[in-house]
Amino acid sequence: MKTNEMNYNGWAVNGFLALFVQLVVIPLLVFLAWKVAGTFSLFLIPLLVLIFALMAPGYFSQEPNEARVMVFFGKYKGTFRETGFYWVNPFLTKKKLSLRARNLDVEPIKVNDKIGNPILIGLVLVWKLKDTYKAMFEIDAQTMADGRGSGVAVSVAGRMNAFEDFVRVQSDAALRQVAGQYAYDDNEHDTDELTLRSGGEEINEQLVRQLNERLAMAGMEIVEARINYLAYAPEIAAVMLRRQQASAIITAREKIVEGAVSMVKMALDKLSAEEIVELDEEKKAAMVSNLLVVLCADEPAQPVINSGTLNH
Repeated sequence: MKTNEMNYNGWAVNGFLALFVQLVVIPLLVFLAWKVAGTFSLFLIPLLVLIFALMAPGYFSQEPNEARVMVFFGKYKGTFRETGFYWVNPFLTKKKLSLRARNLDVEPIKVNDKIGNPILIGLVLVWKLKDTYKAMFEIDAQTMADGRGSGVAVSVAGRMNAFEDFVRVQSDAALRQVAGQYAYDDNEHDTDELTLRSGGEEINEQLVRQLNERLAMAGMEIVEARINYLAYAPEIAAVMLRRQQASAIITAREKIVEGAVSMVKMALDKLSAEEIVELDEEKKAAMVSNLLVVLCADEPAQPVINSGTLNH
């Protein structure tokens, strides 16, 4: 995507050198001009004093992963990214920005999933500034930062908080869009369709793409986005919990019955193979019934001892 961002190529002097000129050279010139009698000194001394005063606003220091957007009477002159102590044209407005990564925890919001169930879904993401020109001039960060639209100067903290509010609103919109494309889970239809619960990295990657598309105009980049909260809305949570419990009970019963049938078959085969006892079809059916009751019951079975014989 096209950008108007450019590096600042104007005059930038080492701050310590400029400080030496301001504190040593200029006072020395003022002293020499005062010593020299004549009309020329009456013009030179005020000029040197004016230069001394005007040099003060030109100093600034910059740390790694910081940048300053240079504006000269409303005209963008470039972005300064070098670290250290510098002096530049004092008439330049130096808007400080942080390029460091920042966390944002988006509070859970209520949305409808693909099949219309109301759910609560939250998001945590890592973002940072990528394009300083777009961040400063494509969105109204100044007005958002001062909160009044007065156009007054704001601190870097206020400016970054304004950017964070912009990211928060766009994250809300992207989260609603992605959540509406998938069902909460697939318990109802029992399909292999991607869901919010099972999507994992695929859902997170789609969130990153959606957010980067929305934030590209503001010069911001999403490094990582993850769903960190997912639940049914309170009004249907109890019903869905009972449905999940019923589904879990059915699944467990299927496993129990499958295991019980296998054990009964093994018992009958074992009795027949080792010729322990001969059972006719009626007694096999009774034995199968008893074993299934014992193996599938929720409570321990109460044994009944038959003291009779197998033959009547």
